[in-house]
This record gives sequence, structure tokens and C-alpha cells, in this order.
Amino acid sequence: QVRLVESGGGLVQAGGSLRLSCAASGRTFSTYAMGWFRQAPGKEREFVAAIRWTTGSAYYADSVKGRFTISRDNAKTTMYLQMNSLKPEDTAVYYCAADELRLGVPGEYDHWGQGTQVTVSS
Repeated sequence: QVRLVESGGGLVQAGGSLRLSCAASGRTFSTYAMGWFRQAPGKEREFVAAIRWTTGSAYYADSVKGRFTISRDNAKTTMYLQMNSLKPEDTAVYYCAADELRLGVPGEYDHWGQGTQVTVSS
């Protein structure tokens, strides 16, 4: 009943920037946290960034710290990922995920988007 849709992916040169969005729709739900993950071909999905919805506290993987910024719009239940200084190794399908409050295990993500491709060329 919850749908997450990513947008904003595309092709960019190394050093460039992209801004990803993740919009929630369907059943109204309370959010504990939302996060971004990415997966390159043949590799496991890895954590990129997450944000606690009520406090806005942000967490980043070491590989993107200082380059990526996560933010949220509480009213729209929308999450953003500003990606600057992109590197070829950032190339992956980027997924957004939501940890619904009082559903499942806290800290585990309950809903996932379909992913959006980010390709960084050199």
C-alpha cells in the first residue's frame, strides 16, 4: 500500500552533481527514518545515507561523506539526496527506503522504491 518512487537519476560527468528525490504515496504512514541505498551490477546493495524523520539527524557512508547531503520534507514525506563531486564509482542504481514507525523492526526498512540509475562518466 506504500509506494516509493525515486527520480532525478541520469548521466553526469565526473565532478558533476545530481539531486535525487524519493516521494511516498499510497497509504499514509508515520516515518521513523528514510534512507538511500545503491547497488552496482554484480555487487550487493550498500548503504549510502539515512535521515531520522523527526529530528533530521543524518547519517552517511564514509564513501559519500562530505559529497552527498540527505534532506527531507516532512509535509510531503519526500526525501532528497544531493550528490556533488560525483565519481565514476558512484555509478549504481539508487534506491530509497522507508522505515515505518511502529512497523516491523526499528532500524529495518519496510518499504523500497524501484530504483533510479545514476551513471557517472569519466
